[in-house]
Amino acid sequence: MFTNRPALKRETPTTSQFGDLNFSDYEQDFYIVRDGVQQQLITNNNSTSTTSDPQKLRATIEQIFNQVLVENNLLYNLSIREEMLGWILADITGYGPIEPLLSDPDITEIMVNGYDKVYVERSGLIEPTNVRFENDAHLMRVIDRIVSPIGRRVDETSPMVDARLPSGYRVNATIPPLSLIGPVLTIRKFATKPFTIQDLIANGTLTFSLASFLKSCVEARVNIVVSGGTGTGKSTFLNVLSSFIPEGERVITIEDTAELQLHQSHVVRLEKRPPNIEGKGEISIRQLVINSLRMRPDRILVGECRGGEAIDMLQAMNTGHDGSMTTVHSNSPRDALRRIETMVMMAGMDLPLKAIREQVASSIELIIHQERLKDGTRKITKVSEVQGMEGDTIVMQDLFTFEFTGIQNGVVKGNLKPTGLRPQFLHKLTANGIEIPESVFDK
Repeated sequence: MFTNRPALKRETPTTSQFGDLNFSDYEQDFYIVRDGVQQQLITNNNSTSTTSDPQKLRATIEQIFNQVLVENNLLYNLSIREEMLGWILADITGYGPIEPLLSDPDITEIMVNGYDKVYVERSGLIEPTNVRFENDAHLMRVIDRIVSPIGRRVDETSPMVDARLPSGYRVNATIPPLSLIGPVLTIRKFATKPFTIQDLIANGTLTFSLASFLKSCVEARVNIVVSGGTGTGKSTFLNVLSSFIPEGERVITIEDTAELQLHQSHVVRLEKRPPNIEGKGEISIRQLVINSLRMRPDRILVGECRGGEAIDMLQAMNTGHDGSMTTVHSNSPRDALRRIETMVMMAGMDLPLKAIREQVASSIELIIHQERLKDGTRKITKVSEVQGMEGDTIVMQDLFTFEFTGIQNGVVKGNLKPTGLRPQFLHKLTANGIEIPESVFDK
């Protein structure tokens, strides 16, 4: 009802709009009506008896809403009544002021820095909004509404929590005493309709020839790591790569928060379990990776390697599960290998560094590195092959690199070009009957 409608903001003066009117003109009325509706719901015990039926709940709230307007001698025309009712419904049954932001398909991240500062990421760029909660208590009620249905809690004894909305959006809440600015809420959104490789080619993330090459790599079961910083689109690209996995293979996905959306028929999805309120019952990513090896996978996809699960992922890649994929936070392909080395050490295995590097070099074959550029666009900037060991060093070569040419009207200009080098694993493609035109690698 109010999708994409400008959000309300409680401050004076204000530039926020309530429909076509300034919300400041109706601010006090809104809170009087909302509080009156909430009080009657509690008194009549309707808030719990009808929640399971959204239509009945809406009808109940609308009936009480009309009564509260009459009791307070508030008269509005139809459009203003509809605006106020829609916002009250969002505040009582949804996520309050951020509900319109959740409905906006152009927003990829919502960042609430205390009750009165809300930022969003749109088209790769962070911008402030005129959205604002009433106070810290109002924000805490919304946070509780998010985490309670999944059996989590957030309070002084447990001031950090990760959760997931019914839509699948990833949520993190951090409250005082850890946060010094009041409750902080961060929501990572992702497309309900997954991006396709055609979408990424169209928006300049990669070229058609590189897309064809990567499709061939997935089909030929090349072990791939997607690297990049926060918010560079690693999970999105991993999801696109997974669409190239041939039908009929048994694929197991393992994630911190389920985001991958595979369309193959034989997919097993696993998600880590955080500890319960008593701090017990946690199932880590590493435990899931180890368990997946007993589930007869053809490929294993780990949404993100962050710790000791890296050693198990490497061993899976090296023991008959070719074509497995994961993502890693890093600033470059070389840095991705260093991060993986560090994560292997976090597993507590007493291995010499050279042995770890040999494991890395023999397992990982291709690293695809993504960056978010200054204009907010996300692009593949390097595709590098891991060739093996030379002494104590892992040898790599860049197959494709992004050549920056300048900035025009605030837009980063450049081209993703081949380096002219051929990957050593071309024999894998040939063995699978896949022929790559030489022109793909020509400079």
